[in-house]
Amino acid sequence: MEPAPAGVAASRVDITPEAAALVAQLVEQHGPVMFHQSGGCCDGSSPMCFPAGDFITSEADVLLGEVAGAPFWMSASQYEYWKHTHLTVDVVKGRGAGFSLEAPEGVRFLIRSRLLTDDEVALAVPSRGGSSSS
Repeated sequence: MEPAPAGVAASRVDITPEAAALVAQLVEQHGPVMFHQSGGCCDGSSPMCFPAGDFITSEADVLLGEVAGAPFWMSASQYEYWKHTHLTVDVVKGRGAGFSLEAPEGVRFLIRSRLLTDDEVALAVPSRGGSSSS
């Protein structure tokens, strides 16, 4: 994605058309969904897609924005490493994490990133904490 024009609030997260189409399909199958950027371990560091409310967020999480109508969360500690980047959710063929909703579809979500410009860093302030029960 291109940097935001001067004076326009910058988004920290976006989604490709292909990934947005998959989100729409998952919403049709499962109802509203949410994303949480995994911090590693078993599932690598990938965006995990869950039915809304199945992954409970807290004050230890940061809401980066919405993609295709789905909130996108990340742990506050992980955000400290990613705070200077713009993330784009994409989808590719291949085996994903077993807990993420797209896994049975033979595809997986992944993150593509770029550095935010200095202007974008100043304009892009994420929300912190709270419940993702909606």
